[in-house]
Order: sequence, then C-alpha cells, then structure tokens
Amino acid sequence: MNKMKGGRVVLLLLLCWNVANLAVISAAPQTCPANLQGQCGESEEWKGEFFPGIPKIKYEGPSSKNHLAFKWYNAEEVILGKKMKDWMRFSVAFWHTFRGTGGDPFGGPTKFWPWEDGTNSVAMAKRRMRANFEFLNKIGVDYWCFHDRDIAPEGDTLKESNAYLDEVVALAKELQGSKIKPLWGTAQLFVQPRYMHGAATSSELCVYAYAAAQVKKAMDVTNYLGGENYVFWGGREGYQTLLNTDMERELNHLASFFHSAVAYKKKIGFNGTLLIEPKPQEPTKHQYDWDAATAANFLRKYGLLGEFKLNIECNHATLSGHSCHHELETARINGLLGNIDANTGDPQVGWDTDQFLTDISEATMVMLSVIRNGGIAPGGFNFDAKLRRESTDVEDIFIAHIVGMDTLARGLRSAAKLVEEGSLTELVRKRYESFDSEIGKKIEAGDADFEFLEKKALEWGEPKVPSAKQELAEMLFQSAL
Repeated sequence: MNKMKGGRVVLLLLLCWNVANLAVISAAPQTCPANLQGQCGESEEWKGEFFPGIPKIKYEGPSSKNHLAFKWYNAEEVILGKKMKDWMRFSVAFWHTFRGTGGDPFGGPTKFWPWEDGTNSVAMAKRRMRANFEFLNKIGVDYWCFHDRDIAPEGDTLKESNAYLDEVVALAKELQGSKIKPLWGTAQLFVQPRYMHGAATSSELCVYAYAAAQVKKAMDVTNYLGGENYVFWGGREGYQTLLNTDMERELNHLASFFHSAVAYKKKIGFNGTLLIEPKPQEPTKHQYDWDAATAANFLRKYGLLGEFKLNIECNHATLSGHSCHHELETARINGLLGNIDANTGDPQVGWDTDQFLTDISEATMVMLSVIRNGGIAPGGFNFDAKLRRESTDVEDIFIAHIVGMDTLARGLRSAAKLVEEGSLTELVRKRYESFDSEIGKKIEAGDADFEFLEKKALEWGEPKVPSAKQELAEMLFQSAL
C-alpha cells in the first residue's frame, strides 16, 4: 500500500512538472528547434524569433563592458561632415552569415544553427531570409549582400531555379520594408560543376550562354530589390595551365560578357554600379582580375572604363602580395574605388580565411583611403567575413559583426584625427615640395624634355637628397590610434 501511495506521489510530481514546463515554454518567445519535428519544420510561414534574448544592439561608448553593445560605432555621430553610418554603409554577407557551416578542406560542418532543418528547400530558404532580416534589424545595419544560389536553391532546370529565386525574393522584398536594401547582388558562377572551366571564360559555348542567363536573372532580382551595386567575382575566370588555354580568346570572351552586362543594365534601368572584385588565384591557379592594377588595365583595354568600378577585398589584397591600403589607393587614383569587402587574412595561412577585421592600424589606413575618396557611396563596407570554425554560438554572429563595425569605426576616428591634425599631410607635402617649383610644375605638366633637364642637371651638380622621415611618419600615424 505504501509503495502504491509513493508511486502516485511520484506520478503527481511528474504531472505537475510537465504542466509547469509547458507553461514556461508557452510563455517564452518562439524559437526554432534544430530538428525536423520542431515548429519551424512544420510550416514555411513560421515566424518565431530566431535570436531570442539578444536585444537591438546599441552604442554604449568605450567604457562599456557589454559585449552586445557598440563601443566605438555611433551611427548618428558626425565625423568630417558625414554621419558615421554614411561613411560606413555597413552590409551583412548572406553567404557567410547564414550559409556558412564552419567546414574547411580538412573537416565537415561545425555550425548547426537552430533554425536549420537539414534541407535546402524553398521553405528553408524563406526561414533563413526571415533570420537575415531579424539580424539586420537587431544589429542596426541597412544593407545586405547575396549570391542568387545563397538565398534560393538551384532547381533541375534554369526555369525551375528562376521560379525558386522569384519566390524567395518576393519574401525578401516584403521583409525589407522601405529602409533596408541590398548593397549588391551577384550570381554564383563557380560552385556548380558546369562552371569547372569558368563561366564567361569557359571553353564551352553552352556554358557561356547559361552564365549569361543566370547573370541576367540576378541583375533583374538585384534591381527589383533596390540594390545599389552589382558585383562580378570571377572565381573560375582564369586558368590552371596555359598548355590547354587560349588566354587571349578567353579574355576577349570575358570582355564581351561584360559589355553585354552593361547593355542589359541600361535596358532594365538599373542605376547601380557594376563592380569587379579582383583576386589573384584560388580556386584557379591564375585569375584574370589578379589585382586592382590588372583589373584597371583590363577595363582600359576593352573600353569599359566608366562602366565599372572595383570591389576591393582586403583578404584578396593579401593573397596578391599587396596590402589592402595599396589596393584601395590603386583603385582610388584610377577613379575605380567602388566598394570594400571588409575582412582580413591570416599571414600564417596561405588561403582566403575571410576573418573579421580587428586590426586598428589596418582599419585606419583603409579609412584614410575612403576619406581621400570622399566616401564610397553608393558602395559601402560589406562584411565578407565568417565566424571561425570553432565559434558555434548564435551570439557569436553578433559579436563578430560588432567587433568588425567597432574596428572600422575606430579606424575612421583615427583617420579623421590624422586629417584634422595635419602633421602627416604636411610631412608628405614637404617631401615633394621641390616639384612645387616652376621647373617641377613644368615636369608635371609634361613640358620638360630630356635636353632641358640635362641642362639643369649640369647646372645644379650633384643632388642633395633629404631624409624621407619614415620613422616620423610612423610615429605620427601611431599617435592617432
């Protein structure tokens, strides 16, 4: 009898615990469990909260200890005549933030976000899109970037792929509202096996045509969503060996492809900027837009200057043997600086690691170029950066973007200090002041021939060469950080 009474007590306690547990669950915000039986797996219209417990990120200042707050990025603060948000124009990369798995060449996925159901269905694509816009609103960013195949699955035919894309884009248009829009869109022309020999530079005519159709649709979608730019990243537009490659013919085909893109842009009334994103290699041995100078030369040769600008990625600059500052300045002085993919690489790792930028010195040099350019609108700073493989908490997505935004904000503040203080500018001016003379101006105008210069060299004798003051320049730079 006592055993029966004890069993009833235990059963009653279990029932009470279940009721209490259900009450807590029903009172809590809806979240998407990471299994196919969860609420979000039952309907594509599930509209729960993807980031419960994470508030809208606010500016709290450098003294804040809150890791879910901005310490340096104050969107409305005016620096050198512009609001900080207008200097930056931050954007979230859909492919890294919502499609990144943590996988690398040596290991599988490490990230299993709670809203994922393990499929690449249209319903799953819509769920990711809802997560994207919740994140944008909470982090306080007005722009996002995407590849067509990131946001919608590929079908068995081009027609089916386009239909899937239209369905997801219709939801994106609804979720954007009047404030948010794409900084840029693009077509993914490098993952699918049909593009193994390239897209616009493929040796196969049918592949070239398929790529053109895919870009046409991606441009339509970007225009429909109010995108401000359209990017071409030619991950497979290059070669593995010249032994089986007609490089001249491939370059001519690439130029024809770009001319067709320009014509279509004008036909549909797309007012955004067309951007080329240089990269030296990976996955190809040699990519045709190796760096900013190579891309600029390509545009000049094929009569495309004025139709394109460059999207400079800092990690790509590293791979090409340059600093990000060098690539930005090369683009700027050629009138081609259009957008920046804000990330950095690891000097000890030989591939494109796409890390969030956290180096204040590098960020300051980046912002010096942006200030000299007068800003980069309609471009901006897209976080083409991903969480480290070992970072697997949902809040890590926020922390990574916060530190990236704060780093560039600190860079802007330091660069503005250098500009306003003026010592570094004056050092550079003094270094070249001999060319401010009458003869120097004649040289810069192209009016001094070799005979004239020989006469002056004989008259002046051995030149006296002053110090470049490199250490002083570095001291002035560091004092602003």
